Amino acid sequence: MDDHNTSEPLSESVEMYLLRIALLQDGDKPVPISVLAEELAVSPVSANQMCRKLAERDVVIYEPYRGVTLTLHGESVALRVLRKRRLWEVFLAEKLGMEPQLAEEMACRFEHVTPDMLAERLSSYLGNPALSPQGEPIPASVGSVVHRPRMPLIQIPAGHLGQVVSVGGDDTTRTFLRMQGVGAGAILRTLATGPDGSMLLQAPSGQISLAAELVELIEVTRVRSPEEEPLLTVPADTGEA
Repeated sequence: MDDHNTSEPLSESVEMYLLRIALLQDGDKPVPISVLAEELAVSPVSANQMCRKLAERDVVIYEPYRGVTLTLHGESVALRVLRKRRLWEVFLAEKLGMEPQLAEEMACRFEHVTPDMLAERLSSYLGNPALSPQGEPIPASVGSVVHRPRMPLIQIPAGHLGQVVSVGGDDTTRTFLRMQGVGAGAILRTLATGPDGSMLLQAPSGQISLAAELVELIEVTRVRSPEEEPLLTVPADTGEA
């Protein structure tokens, strides 16, 4: 395909560039070509040539010696691809029992060949999830991501709620926490925090106590206070992989 022709659909390689730029871009700051090349495992010369082509297709703004930023059209394409990837991640992890990292690797193979209509059917089938198995936000079908500030679980005051967006540690630790009901998407209520950093929590699976070294692995976003809404639960199979 000739990527100079704006009337033609974008190739898989172009979509990969746009997606990687979207993931690397920090606000309006250009992504350096050297950084982009390293992320995509290509030479800086190849990345530079491709970025010039992308600029001709009006999907990026190319600034010599500074890098590239996405145009609105480029961002829309990238978010559409990212939405498909993360929906497949949810399907593979929750419905087929794959570990989240393997699910992500497999989803990368499907994102470029999934029609928009299939992505919407998949989203509906999964209950329109907001987070991937690894706690990353899934772009909405309109092509936007709601960015919610993350914070350590320890910062959630007693009596308040937090939704898990990231769980660190090795596979054994993450599996243990999922068995306790602490996986991406789970909503927890802080009941008490010990002086050593341990926490007593109300999880979808019941009341649990976590040692400080486990608490430190969990990032959440704040959700409604208990005065506004009772404890929320997640489907029983959420995060099981």
